[in-house]
Amino acid sequence: MQIAKAKRLVVKVGSSILIGEKGSVRRDWFDSLAADIAALAIRGTQIIVVTSGAVALGRSVLGIAAGPLKLEEKQAAAACGQILLADAWRECLGKHKLSCAQLLLTIDDSEDRRRYLNARSTLETLLEHGVIPVINENDTVATAELRFGDNDRLAARVAQMASADQLVLMSDIDGLYTGNPHHDKNATRIAEVHEITPEIEAYAGASASEVGSGGMITKIIAAKIALAAGCNTVIASGKINHPLKALEETGHGTWFISSSTPKSARKHWISGAIAPAGVITVDDGAAEALKGGKSLLPAGVTKAEGRFERGDAVTIRDRQGRELGKGLIAYGFEDAQRILGHKSQDIEKILGFKGRSALIHRDDLALR
Repeated sequence: MQIAKAKRLVVKVGSSILIGEKGSVRRDWFDSLAADIAALAIRGTQIIVVTSGAVALGRSVLGIAAGPLKLEEKQAAAACGQILLADAWRECLGKHKLSCAQLLLTIDDSEDRRRYLNARSTLETLLEHGVIPVINENDTVATAELRFGDNDRLAARVAQMASADQLVLMSDIDGLYTGNPHHDKNATRIAEVHEITPEIEAYAGASASEVGSGGMITKIIAAKIALAAGCNTVIASGKINHPLKALEETGHGTWFISSSTPKSARKHWISGAIAPAGVITVDDGAAEALKGGKSLLPAGVTKAEGRFERGDAVTIRDRQGRELGKGLIAYGFEDAQRILGHKSQDIEKILGFKGRSALIHRDDLALR
């Protein structure tokens, strides 16, 4: 359960622990978190940050007091605060020679297939180059109907998108309790959860924070999303300095343990949850390569059928018509038709742009 074992870690930081009472960033705490992130990065952990705080920071710029905001006020505050928030992350991580990049997402980016794939590809590229993605909900354009509503669920969607194996939800309390620990002296912290039952959901209550929009119930929902994606989740205190170091050393929090891995959960999703939009027929050599764990290259494909787009699921068959499995295809039907039977190094010359070398990457394959 130690976060040091995670290969890809998503850390969610809420407004209530990032922003102080005067509406500014808690600098000492922020520096300590950056030091924790740097220590993990040095050991090879890939880290993604999901951060709140833009709206809270933007209030002071606009001179808006604490309390409920109209949608247009929230969007304006987010626009003012986002630049301050991004600069704070750049400064704190930069002290440890870490580079970061800002990504602003809406619910559409996790629901629309093409935008999901673009966001996923961007995350992969940043992580490959050692850059820490810093993500926030795009409050300046999101509407009440479209927004995630809290960054706990956004963090879970990001963990799912990035195939992370550990999600850390920093809270103003140190885990899930059987009651509200602020009011119930008999409430006890639940150390480990293997299944989110109605009883577990009933333990969650509303947020008592004035600057945060989430609460324990949103963290339980986030944990459910992450667990389905094979990602372990922990709810832990973010109030203390060096929160990640403390979590690693003590394990103090509520750990939600997934019964699968991100890779197996993704392949299960591909094989069962998506209706195929087409059929790809492969030659004998490609069929053997797939069984050996290889990606599907254009040279091994003899025919494509259907009207699929990039990222759609397609059924893979051999020459005899036997189904080999399913996969998420890297090209739309028109482009796929043009490169079938050709070597990967010829793709750029044929299509006029440098595309992916594999028609279906092995990570996007689920064989029977």
